[in-house]
Amino acid sequence: MAFHEQKVLPALRDLRNFEHILDSHYEYFVLLEVRISNLKKIIHAAKKRGKKVLVHVDLIQGLNTDDYAAEFICNDIKPAGIISTRSNMILKAKAKGILAIQRTFLLDTIALKKSYMLIERTKPDYIEVLPGVVPELIREIQEHTGCKIISGGLIRTVEQVQAALEAGAEAVTTSEMELWEAFEKAVNDTE
Repeated sequence: MAFHEQKVLPALRDLRNFEHILDSHYEYFVLLEVRISNLKKIIHAAKKRGKKVLVHVDLIQGLNTDDYAAEFICNDIKPAGIISTRSNMILKAKAKGILAIQRTFLLDTIALKKSYMLIERTKPDYIEVLPGVVPELIREIQEHTGCKIISGGLIRTVEQVQAALEAGAEAVTTSEMELWEAFEKAVNDTE
C-alpha cells in the first residue's frame, strides 16, 4: 500500500521541527527548503531512525536542477524519493529506482494541459497536485493520467485532508504541525 497506509506526509519546512519528525510514528516525510550542505547528514540521521525522506529537490538551497544535480541526489544522497517540477529530475529518479513524484501547480486550464503533457512524458510514480483543496481536480487528474495522486498546498484543516483523500488522493502533504498530530494516531494504530 502507498506509504504504508500513511495518509499525511509531514512536510518539514523548518529544521527546528526535525527532532519532532524523528520522534513521531511517521515513516515518510517530505524535506523542504534545506541547504545542500545539510542534506546528507539529515538523510543519514533520518535513515538511522527508520524514516524515509522524500526530498523536494527544487527547494534545495545551493543546488541547481540540471542533470548533474539529479545524478548527485540519486547517487550520493539516495533519498527514498524526490519531488520535483522538473522532468529531468523525475526521469533520473525513475532510472535509479528512487520514488519519483511530479509536482504540478494547477493555476489554470493551460497549466493543467501542460502538466498532462509533462506527466505523459515522465510517467512519475506519483503526482503531487497543488493546491490540494480542489477535490474535483484530484479525481480528474487521476482518471486522466492513471497515476496515483498526492495532494498538497493550502490544506489547513482535518476536513480538507479528508476531502482530498475521499477524492482519491493516496496521501496529503502538509507543513501544518497540527495536522501531523491529528493524523499521527492513525499512523500509530496501523503499526
